[in-house]
Amino acid sequence: MTGRGSPNAALLSSRRAPIGRNISRVGPALGLAFAVLAGGAGYWQVLEASTLSSAADNPAVIAAARNVVRGRILDRTGTVLATSKKDKNGEPYRVYVDNTIAPVVGYASRQFGTAGLERAYNAELTGITLADPLRDLLKKFDPNPYDPQDLGLSMSLALQRAAVAGLGSDIGAVVMLDPKTGEILAMVSTPTYDASDVANPATGARTFAAIQRDARNPLLNRPTQGLYVPGSVFKIVTSVAGLGSKAISAGTTYAEQPGAEKNGLLVDGFRVRDGHHPFTGTTALDYAHAIEVSCNIWFALAGMDIGGVALDDWAGRLGFGQPIPFDLPTAVSQVTNGGGSYGGGFTDQVELANAAYGQGETLVTPLQMALVAATVANGGVLMKPHLVTSLTSPKSGRRQTIGPEEWRRVLGTDDARTIALAMEQAVEGKWGQLYTSGAAVPGVRTAGKSGTAQLGGTGEPNSWFIGFAPVNDPQIAIAVIVEHGGRGGERAAPLAGQLMKAFFDLQKK
Repeated sequence: MTGRGSPNAALLSSRRAPIGRNISRVGPALGLAFAVLAGGAGYWQVLEASTLSSAADNPAVIAAARNVVRGRILDRTGTVLATSKKDKNGEPYRVYVDNTIAPVVGYASRQFGTAGLERAYNAELTGITLADPLRDLLKKFDPNPYDPQDLGLSMSLALQRAAVAGLGSDIGAVVMLDPKTGEILAMVSTPTYDASDVANPATGARTFAAIQRDARNPLLNRPTQGLYVPGSVFKIVTSVAGLGSKAISAGTTYAEQPGAEKNGLLVDGFRVRDGHHPFTGTTALDYAHAIEVSCNIWFALAGMDIGGVALDDWAGRLGFGQPIPFDLPTAVSQVTNGGGSYGGGFTDQVELANAAYGQGETLVTPLQMALVAATVANGGVLMKPHLVTSLTSPKSGRRQTIGPEEWRRVLGTDDARTIALAMEQAVEGKWGQLYTSGAAVPGVRTAGKSGTAQLGGTGEPNSWFIGFAPVNDPQIAIAVIVEHGGRGGERAAPLAGQLMKAFFDLQKK
């Protein structure tokens, strides 16, 4: 018999000791592993649950898009812009009020997917994501988890229709917004297309094929995705940079400007030309008059005084160089294509001088230029633009509102006022009226800036206008571009005046 003090007993004792130590080590390791698993499960099933459930490749999203009756989309007055019908098989498909809203609202098609707001808010419209965060977390336990929500928009169908009618057969874009709230009142891109025919299973293939063959690219939402040379409307950006950085003031004049009106301004071997206002004679223009007659030479000189770094920096405060935070994806506006060593990414002083009056490698979206006008109108404060103002769940009655949000203060109030008064002079002044004919709203103090964007070659330039009204209490800001529309005062300015008048007429009703 083996006793406690025997060699065998000692051997058994030595073999048991490591087991105890191993268990003491394994226990915490297992506890840590379970903690990591629990944390991961909590993260993905709670914190990231909404993101995962609304992902485009989620089978639940795909199934809901095909079988669930999507929520409605309504304009600011409650007019239904998008609703659903059922085909002969009982499956829902989308129907839209008319073609004017197509580039913005987009389409929802079984065959071609989604576009526009239908894509951006697909999860909400199908009820995959709910307006109530707590219900969103618990919906997996609901036997009927889908709760399609209605989208309420800030957009006015009446203004959409007026802008599309005003553009007519021209290719172009219009953005109208409230400068105090950032609410988009109209966002028009022409040509438009028939989104109902795209969504209808019976006509979708034929209609979509025709749209894709159209060289005018109706599927491009020009206000947010179109990039254009801005021409003289960019002088307002240069004004913000100049006054904001104190490189210029309201009283700034350039002695060489009057003489250069005749022979051009020589910048490192390149001549900046501007001979379209000889009536100013030998007058050295101050800031307001330079805006009124849209003097390229004055702004080329101002741009060189501001410098590339400051011009690029102040443009960035207005939203250049980054996607604009918005309901829809936005192309990035640029002051220069970058890569240069002169300062701010400019290649040299020639490029800087040309950029200061909106030529060179400067490219902008119409939405960006509407925000420039709105910032000046709003006393230097840039509001985040937005289209969707509410999400409403008919099933639960819950409503989530999306209110105004300040993006940033760009400019001091006094400097913004200096620019606003100069823009008023550009519309209402005796010289300014020559370049912005038709922009003034009768009985309303109107501010603005026209632009003629030279594209090279023999075609007509793009016609631009940005502005706002009334000057003393701005309620509407606008940007208009008409591709190959000629001078800004010939096409874009009178259209802008017509649309701002339509806005005020609607306010009276």
